Amino acid sequence: MVTDLFRQLLRRHAAAVVVITAPGQPPAGFTATSFTSVSLDPPLVSFCLAHTASAWPAVAAADLVAVHVLTQEQEHVARTFSTRGIDRFATHGAWRPGPEGVPLLDGVLARIVCRVVRRVEAGDHSIVLAAPEIGEHHDDLGATPLVYHDGHYAHLRRAA
Repeated sequence: MVTDLFRQLLRRHAAAVVVITAPGQPPAGFTATSFTSVSLDPPLVSFCLAHTASAWPAVAAADLVAVHVLTQEQEHVARTFSTRGIDRFATHGAWRPGPEGVPLLDGVLARIVCRVVRRVEAGDHSIVLAAPEIGEHHDDLGATPLVYHDGHYAHLRRAA
């Protein structure tokens, strides 16, 4: 399949936007739409990351990562963690170190701290499989997730 056609086809798929963080010197964080649940028994999640990504060395070495589900009001956070050549954590500002130094972003819809159990090479990316260890979510039932579709951030509308 031609790369351009493949990209066009994938743009038709809507996906929740997350920021994944990993400890390190400096810590790493990136915006992803590849996050998904894999298994309930045992609980497993996955995400994909390019080997050329600036965050890859930290993720490749990390035992723990944190997945942050963004609210529709956090498009600026998604943009910060997808911008190249900046100190993403200094620009964002609202974070603190968590278990084993994994960065935890404040004010997100949900957060899951996960132990990496396996990395699987897949083309120019790796699929990272991780087991959730700690989780918390925003109690505001009216909060909605940020979604990415057709090359743009989108907001969901709640049914009346």
